[in-house]
Amino acid sequence: MRGRWVTLEPLSSDHVAELREAHLEDAEGGMWRYLPVGPFDSEADYAAWVDRARLTHDPLQFAVRMRDGRLGGTMSLMRITPEAGTVETGWLAFAPRLQRTIEATEAVWLHMKWAFEAGYRRFEWKCDAANLASRRAAQRFGLCYEGVFRQAAVVKGRNRDTAWFAAIDGEFPALRQAFESWLEPANFDANGRQMRSLREMTAPILVARDPALGDGPTGDGAPAP
Repeated sequence: MRGRWVTLEPLSSDHVAELREAHLEDAEGGMWRYLPVGPFDSEADYAAWVDRARLTHDPLQFAVRMRDGRLGGTMSLMRITPEAGTVETGWLAFAPRLQRTIEATEAVWLHMKWAFEAGYRRFEWKCDAANLASRRAAQRFGLCYEGVFRQAAVVKGRNRDTAWFAAIDGEFPALRQAFESWLEPANFDANGRQMRSLREMTAPILVARDPALGDGPTGDGAPAP
C-alpha cells in the first residue's frame, strides 16, 4: 500500500534488522506496553516472532516504510471478516521515529482507505481502555467511540478492559475528504507543522453522528494500568 508519505510492505524476514534498530530507540520498551508481545530481548527473538507472524493471514502484518526510507514499525489488518464486511487495524508497534508523525497518520489512513474501497462496511479500532493515547488517536481519525468491554482479556498478566471505535462505509466520503486535505503538503509549513489539525477536520463527522458525542469520551477517568 503506497501513500504520499509512507509505504506499507508485507512483513518479511528481510525487515528484521531494520525494525530491530528502530525498536532500540525505545530504551524503556514503552511501545510494547499494551501489546501481547515484546519487548524482545534480542534480534533472534524478534526474528522468531516475525517468522511466525509473516505466515499468518489474520493478523496480516505490514512493515511501515517512512519517507526517508527507514522502517518505523509494524501494523496489521486483523479480525478480517469478509462475510460481515468488517475489518480492524491493530497491532500498531510504532517506534519513536514513527510516533506522532505524518507517516503514522497516513499508515492508518491507508488501511482505512483500502478497507472501504475493497467493499468492507465497517472499519474497527480497539485498544486497552487505559491507553489514553490510543483512544485519543482513534477519535482524531474520526472513528466513533462505541463503548468499553469490561474484563475483556488478560494481557501480560494484567486485566484489559477494551475500548471500541469504528467507522462505517457511509462515513467514508467525509473521512476521505478530511484525510486527503490534511495530508496535502500545503497543510504543513517548512518545519513540518500542520496548519489545520486532523481532529479539527474530523470533528464535524463525529458531531454529525450524534451531537451529544461532540469530541467523545477521551477516557481521562480511566484507571491507571
